[in-house]
Formats: sequence, C-alpha cells, structure tokens
Amino acid sequence: MIDYIDMHQPGFWVAVGFALLAAEVLLFGFTTIILLFAGIGALVTGLAMMSGLLPETWTAGIACFGIATGAAGAVLWKPLKKLQDHKVPKRQHTSDLIGYEFVLKQDVTASASGLHRYSGVDWRVEPEAGADEQLSAGQRVAVTSVDAGLFRVKVAR
Repeated sequence: MIDYIDMHQPGFWVAVGFALLAAEVLLFGFTTIILLFAGIGALVTGLAMMSGLLPETWTAGIACFGIATGAAGAVLWKPLKKLQDHKVPKRQHTSDLIGYEFVLKQDVTASASGLHRYSGVDWRVEPEAGADEQLSAGQRVAVTSVDAGLFRVKVAR
C-alpha cells in the first residue's frame, strides 16, 4: 500500500484534499475552517504535481502542502470572517394577537402592570415600550406586541 501511494503521490494529495474538504462540510459544517485550508492546500499540491510544476517527492509534497495551506488561510481568513460577522437582522415577532382590543380592568403604568384574562390565560399587561402614559381602568387598549405571557398595549384609536 505504501509503495502504491509513493508511486502515485499526485492522486494521494488530491484524495487527501477532497477527504479534508468533505470532512469539513459533512462533519463540521464549516465551523472549523482549518480543514478547509488544509483541503485546499492538499488539492493545490496534487494539482502542482500532476502538472509537473512540483517533483513527486514527499519532501516537495509536504513543503508545498504546508505553504499552500498557510497561503489559503492568509488569503481566505478575512473574507470568511466577514461572512460570519454579518449583522443578524432583528427578528420581528408576529402574532395574531397584535391588534386585539380589550377594556382594561385596572390601571396600568410602566411601573405597575395589570392583568387581562384571554383564552383561559392570565396575561400581564404593560404599556408599549417608550410610552410613559398611564392607562386607566375602563380604557380601550390595543395589543402592540406579544411576549410569553405579556401583552404590550396602547390606547385604541
């Protein structure tokens, strides 16, 4: 087996390159980009040997593999890092309950939330974010956002 690999080094390096790239994608899902760089380095080494640019020796192969891996890392690090660091858009919570109107049973302020029973669940009621007004009992309000067990409301128009 060793003799066969020694006689067919370009194929060995290409096979190692594809194996490293497959491991990166299938096992790690591009989380360890080191295998990506090493796979590219092995492919470059195999292709350089196949084209005759590099002699088919272990010394030349290992040297080219190390240099190509380092070069791939240096060239691709910033673009790949930039892809990972993109800003995640703020998630918009949607609900069928937004727009639901009801009459308050007690006063609600930013510091004192109220309760409203809806569909068998007691929901905490707070004024919508940024609203400093006091909502009085008997006032008709509309739900502007929903969180777990929480209605944020404003005066219905």
